[in-house]
Amino acid sequence: MARHYVTIKDIAKILNISVSTVSRALRDTYDVNQETKEKVLALATELNYKPNFNATGLAKGSTHNLGVILPFITNYYFSTVITGIQEVAYNNGYNIILFVTNDSPERELAIIENLSVSSLDGLLVSISSDSDSCNHFQEIVDEGIPVVFFDRVASEIETSKVMQDDYNGAFEAVEHLIENGYTRIAHIAGPKGLSFTEARLRGYLDALKKHNIEPNEDWVVYSGFSQEHGESDTIQLMELKEKPDAIFAVNDRKAIGAMITLKNKGIKVGEEFGVIGFTNDPMSTIISPSLSTIAEPAFDIGKLSCELLIKHITKKYFHAEEIVLPGKLIVRESSSRKN
Repeated sequence: MARHYVTIKDIAKILNISVSTVSRALRDTYDVNQETKEKVLALATELNYKPNFNATGLAKGSTHNLGVILPFITNYYFSTVITGIQEVAYNNGYNIILFVTNDSPERELAIIENLSVSSLDGLLVSISSDSDSCNHFQEIVDEGIPVVFFDRVASEIETSKVMQDDYNGAFEAVEHLIENGYTRIAHIAGPKGLSFTEARLRGYLDALKKHNIEPNEDWVVYSGFSQEHGESDTIQLMELKEKPDAIFAVNDRKAIGAMITLKNKGIKVGEEFGVIGFTNDPMSTIISPSLSTIAEPAFDIGKLSCELLIKHITKKYFHAEEIVLPGKLIVRESSSRKN
């Protein structure tokens, strides 16, 4: 007969309290009253509860391993984030273990389900595009494992997060296009449902509103993040009866795809048609004309995320923080209209 191991869910059910309260009581955190702590500890002892990892060892960072879950490793943005993470981890005596989801929610779930929590002191996570639910991450948090989200965050989970200022970056990018004489501005967006996709869309729409430009819903196209997506999105836009005269792309790779499609159609980028991206990928300086963009603080996002995670690991009473870093407008040839 298979042996049933007692979990914190069992304790929560018996005491009629939340799983997260049980988790915090077992970790002796500041935000659980003494009476509840005593009830949880007494029942845990009675039921011979064994945690998935040694909480005392975790608090001391005893494994010296940090897990990093991210959608991609091959693009400039995430490779730069990893560089920032590595610098902080190395300086504090930690190793990092990478888990790459290839932007697949199924693979993301499989990674979490097969994660050896006893070998990790904490997790840094950037969620996949189509994650309908983040319950699997909530369960990890409830088990007492420190988790910090970066870039693509699970907004409903109460833990530390580090992001760039997507809204104001998008607003500044679109306003720059307007100030350079482009008034029919399209947006090739990321997948629906991602918090930063929605934030950049809001920035785009609010910039149009500020300048009394009526948005055209046909000029907002949702898709993935690749150059190929940028090419196909732009083909779709240029087949419309009413065509835009500029594009704000959710990232540089899509913006480069847009430029390739426009050049193939004989449209002069910059002079006739404005394009601006978001990232400051090195490709933005190589392509001709060079690509205007909003530079993301990718290295600092990685660095701050790792610093926060180490604080969660080593400080019993550390409060969750949400950090938003500003981007920077970089003007190049693709948005400079010649009169």
